[in-house]
Amino acid sequence: MKLVTFHTRARHSIGKVIGQQVIDLPASDPSLPGSMLEFLRGGQLFMERARALEPSQAVTYPLADVSLAAPVPNPSKFLAIGMNYRKHVAEAVAAGIKVPDSQVWFNKQVSCVNGPFDSVLMPKVSDHLDYEAELGVVIGTRCRHVSEADAASVIAGYVVCNDVSVRDWQMRSPTMMLGKSFNTHGPFGPWIVTREEIADPHNLSMRMFVNGELRQEVNTGEMIYNIWQQIAYLSTVMTLEPGDVLATGTPSGVGLAYKPPKFLKVGDVARVEIDGVGHIENRVAQEI
Repeated sequence: MKLVTFHTRARHSIGKVIGQQVIDLPASDPSLPGSMLEFLRGGQLFMERARALEPSQAVTYPLADVSLAAPVPNPSKFLAIGMNYRKHVAEAVAAGIKVPDSQVWFNKQVSCVNGPFDSVLMPKVSDHLDYEAELGVVIGTRCRHVSEADAASVIAGYVVCNDVSVRDWQMRSPTMMLGKSFNTHGPFGPWIVTREEIADPHNLSMRMFVNGELRQEVNTGEMIYNIWQQIAYLSTVMTLEPGDVLATGTPSGVGLAYKPPKFLKVGDVARVEIDGVGHIENRVAQEI
């Protein structure tokens, strides 16, 4: 099932995509809420009601006629793991970044959340704008102290992410947070592909294109710390909530690694594709 948050001229709602149609979930079943966070908090009951809806029974819109927002516009947390692919670790070392021997997590402030096809802004204060293709995980169950064996069960589904980064600001602080949290620098989507649709999240092909040029390509099986290990590690520290977004790491080929660096410029289009999940595409615009 593909779950979306969408807009029409007259309506803001959540839906299920079937082919080229979007089923408006609360308009079709009034027992379902109008926001993705409320929907995910409803757990399997709401998931089952959504799965049961067919276009012939429902209020639908052509997919081409709606605007897709970030599937979870207001997550309580947007966390990302750094240096989780070996070749990217080598890039980091070459760039003078110290690499710890444990999972490296940082916070992307949720004000960075952006739609899957919306513009990413070039900050007024920097032109060191970079891209990072990532597989995203959306948490579906409130949880703490989750074992690796149980980690899959707390996942609602998967999204495509671009961990947009402002490199000079990233380097100013060991937490990396500032350089990862500029407004619009957290596009993800285009939908949540629910977990039963993805047979193995550690066997997905992922690619990043900038203006049609392939910059990053990897299989998610090359992660150093897999998704189950990531959830177990994080949930040791904090309670994970429905709608929380975890970006699971980027491979080699980021703009910073080129000599000279290939940072994004105004007008560039960054496209991330993950087989079985979908794609997002964002044009760079100048912040005014």
